[in-house]
Amino acid sequence: MDGVRAVLLAGGEGRRMGPLGQGRLKPLVPFGGTSRLIDFSLANTRDSGFREVLLLSQYEERRLMDDLHTVWNRTGPGFRVHFGPYDAVYREATGPLPLALPERTWPGERGTADALIRKAPHVFGPDTSEVMVLHADHVYRFDYGDMIRRHRADGAALTVSYQRIERRWVHLFGMVDFDPAGNLTDFAEKPEQPTSDLVFAAFCVFDAAVLHRYLEHLDGTDWQHDISRDVIPAMLAGGERIRGYEVTGYWEDIGTVERYHRAHRGLLTDPPTLALADLPRTVAPGVPRRRVAHEDGVHRSIVATDLVNEGQVEHSVVYPGVRIGAGARVGDCVLLPGTRVPAGAELSSSIVLEDGSVQPCAPAPAVGGVAP
Repeated sequence: MDGVRAVLLAGGEGRRMGPLGQGRLKPLVPFGGTSRLIDFSLANTRDSGFREVLLLSQYEERRLMDDLHTVWNRTGPGFRVHFGPYDAVYREATGPLPLALPERTWPGERGTADALIRKAPHVFGPDTSEVMVLHADHVYRFDYGDMIRRHRADGAALTVSYQRIERRWVHLFGMVDFDPAGNLTDFAEKPEQPTSDLVFAAFCVFDAAVLHRYLEHLDGTDWQHDISRDVIPAMLAGGERIRGYEVTGYWEDIGTVERYHRAHRGLLTDPPTLALADLPRTVAPGVPRRRVAHEDGVHRSIVATDLVNEGQVEHSVVYPGVRIGAGARVGDCVLLPGTRVPAGAELSSSIVLEDGSVQPCAPAPAVGGVAP
């Protein structure tokens, strides 16, 4: 990974996440009974051999940096999250966290591309040949090594990840298309009338000099400050060599409550979308989790071993610290850390938050099935 600067964009407020996004940052929304959304990209980066990833955050930076410094930077040597202009105070803090952060002297970022150009000194350096851009709300496990090697072998200005999905869902993503040689020919962010069944999987590898040049050209123009809406289309129009790299394994963009709940259902299928061993362990890592089968032989659950259960749980994901009262019935649910389910309660197709509030979701599909 020498020469590659890994950059993690984590600026979302999570407005579409409903109650899940209230009182917490979207990157820190719990997922899978073991972790938070941002932990997948961090685990992928670490396991791909990177020693460091640069965090570019916008919304409530202090809360996010404090959390990641505690969870990732203090758990062992060999990998850390770099906080750009704030990094020195975290490195030099005499206590667990710095008492104060330096005053902001740079403009506020208005989009993903803006975050790159405003903090360019931390992104682009004399030893940086490529910039790998990641996002904080995607669930997948992936080794970036082969993609980077392919990018270099192709002499590409940009290599974009992509995945094939049902065309009816393409309008929710960035649509891509390629010629028979694998060169990008079309890129449209959330098209109203999709013409391809391929979507941008939202991580990519740029030639650093090319990326910097396009960012400087776009800065100050009437642009949307966005990688997908501005930078990639500009590079495509400029005739740059843009290659594709197919993601054949599981990848999910968690943008809404329904997608969140559906992704949890996928963890309980046989085989699951992601194995329990592939989920990062960042929430109560000392508490074991296990995957259990129920009496019908079809429904399964992921539960923390500290669960206190006096009721019945089926086809659900249960975080540590949960207590289920006598006679309660829980099915097709996600129970977040510390949830208390009252005696006699009946919960179905819901997310139960830490304060006990219930977020209903679409009913479960046919037994053993997964919603599209």
